[in-house]
Amino acid sequence: MTNQDFTTTFFGRAKPGKSLDAITNVRGWWSEEIEGATDKLGAEFIYHYEDVHRCKMKITEFVPGERIVWLVLDNYFNFTEDKNRVEGHTSYF
Repeated sequence: MTNQDFTTTFFGRAKPGKSLDAITNVRGWWSEEIEGATDKLGAEFIYHYEDVHRCKMKITEFVPGERIVWLVLDNYFNFTEDKNRVEGHTSYF
């Protein structure tokens, strides 16, 4: 399989601005073990959990209350065959 793109949609009862506020509060839903800003255009942040998962993300688009896009700059999973398999992936919220 050459195309490994992944897209998903979430539906909720919160207003879009409130949902985006929650998404940009990465420490509130992913982990407090994050270094760097998670709510500013051009910011880069790093997440790590033991030797299980490490990643470096860059915010490439940010419109407060409307849209945020992350680019995976570096990624490591110790539980997959391809340890860096999502590097270069872009996440749109």
